[in-house]
Parts: sequence; structure tokens; C-alpha cells
Amino acid sequence: MVLIPAGSFEMGDHHDNMNDALPVHSVELESFYMDVTEVTVGDFKKFILESDYSYNLWNEVAVFSPTDNHPMVYVSWHDATAYAKWADKRLPTEAEWEYAARGGMVGSRYPWGNEITHDDANWGNTVNGKDKWAYCSPVASFQENQYGLYDMTGNVWEWCADWYGFDYYSKSPAKNPRGPDKPDIATGRVLRGGSWYSVSRGRRVASRDAYGSPNDRKNDIGFRCVSGLR
Repeated sequence: MVLIPAGSFEMGDHHDNMNDALPVHSVELESFYMDVTEVTVGDFKKFILESDYSYNLWNEVAVFSPTDNHPMVYVSWHDATAYAKWADKRLPTEAEWEYAARGGMVGSRYPWGNEITHDDANWGNTVNGKDKWAYCSPVASFQENQYGLYDMTGNVWEWCADWYGFDYYSKSPAKNPRGPDKPDIATGRVLRGGSWYSVSRGRRVASRDAYGSPNDRKNDIGFRCVSGLR
């Protein structure tokens, strides 16, 4: 894990009609620690071996993440939360995730700037440039951001702790926001970061995915953990 320093940032994005990322607003966060990479298949196997947690989708996982150094996929929000509890960690809030993904960059769309190529991340469901993988890439296959975090764009969507609220930004507290008390779309938990399959603006650091049912287990959904703020 790496320390993400306390600070404030402008959360959201006013480009390209990203209405659920408006209004752009100032958020202040306490310091916290974040996993350098997404939780790997090997990490999750250890969790299963050392706990009594039931999981039986390993054949499906192997198709998209074939080695222990690939990100764990086919994990629900409940699976991710159970792992985090076992590891004495937790899922990041949506604000923590975006702050960490930006890596101290101000106003940029991606952790490194405003443009993206296949040399930067695993996205677009294609093999191109440094992206040599049809599906998930091994973690840390691309350049880290300024906080030392890998794959904050692409590879797999990452679960956040928060319920999704379309207009939450208009009423979000300015300090350590934790999301709405209940969802406003079905039972959605927030997903962030885009995946190997993403071809749209979902790859941007401010993009929010609204349709993450806590029970969803998909081939491009994974997670990473944080610790510190409780």
C-alpha cells in the first residue's frame, strides 16, 4: 500500500455532458493508504484458502485473468467487501478513488493528462501498442501515476464503497464524503476506472458507472482496497 496524502481537489468533470459528474466541486480528504495494484487472483486465492468464504467461479476467472498476477475478476461488491474485511482494509469511497486516481494532477481527464493511447493503459478491447492483452493484463503492466498507483485507468472496473446517486455532487459534503444513504438507481454501487473492454469516456478519472448491482460478477470488474479513514 502507499500513503495518499491529505488534501483537497476539484471532483467531477464539466466536459462532454458528463451530467452525473457535475457540479465540479471542492472536496477535502484525510490521508489514507491504498493498494498499489488491483487485488490479484493470487491475493483472492489466499483469502479463500484462509477463510471459510465460498467461491466457485475459478474457471470463468481463468479465461480473463489466467495467472495469479492478473486482477481478480468475477467478484461482486459483497465478495470485495468480504475480502477487504478479512484483510483488515475496506473499499475506497468514490471521492478517495478519484483523488488517488488523479495523482495530484489538476483538471486532467486521465492520471497522466488529457489524452489516452494504448501505450498508457489496457482499454478498448483491442491489442495495440503496449496493450498486448485481449482481456485483462497482469497488474502493473503500464506506468504508475504520481502517487505510485497502477491501472487506475483501464484493466478492470473497481468497486467503491458508495451507493450511486446521480445528483449526489449537488449535495455532497465538502469533507470526506461517503456517498448517499441509499441508491437512486436500483441497487447500484459505484464502479470506477473503466476496463479492458471500455471504449467510451468511462476510462476518465471522473467517470462514474451507475449500474453496479452489489451482486454483479463480471469479467471486467475487480477492486482494490484502502485503509486509514474509517
